[in-house]
Amino acid sequence: MNYFDITIVNAENRENMFSLLKLADDSEDKIREYIHEGELYEVSQNNHTVGAILLTFPAKYEVEIKNMALIHTKRGQGIGKKLIQDVCTIYRRKGYLSMIVGTANSSIGNLAFYQKAGFRFNSIKKDYFNSYKEPIMEYGIQAVDMIILKKSLYK
Repeated sequence: MNYFDITIVNAENRENMFSLLKLADDSEDKIREYIHEGELYEVSQNNHTVGAILLTFPAKYEVEIKNMALIHTKRGQGIGKKLIQDVCTIYRRKGYLSMIVGTANSSIGNLAFYQKAGFRFNSIKKDYFNSYKEPIMEYGIQAVDMIILKKSLYK
């Protein structure tokens, strides 16, 4: 079942989403930097929070997925794919032209997921993860660079 509701999280409740956002970002410091930026949505099923997506606006007509997280038991059920489709529709209707997302060079699963969702490789922020306090290792690969993927909202 990939049916879910998404609702905007108001400013005073954003901190309640911190532990969920932590599922998708290993740096609590980085989350604290952006948790009050952009628009944060709660993803719920049957009145239970199952995920969150935080979107920011780095350039005119461009929206960025800053953080997208689902609880472990809800992964692999099509919820993430449907969530991407829904937010693309929301922001296309608001007049945005493209969506970007950044993930680590070592995040093989994320790179596959976003490409399947229609994102294409766009740029690299070299040494981005060197600013993290602790090294991040995935699949035996250290996260060093951030890979930026981009999707047109009109394809």
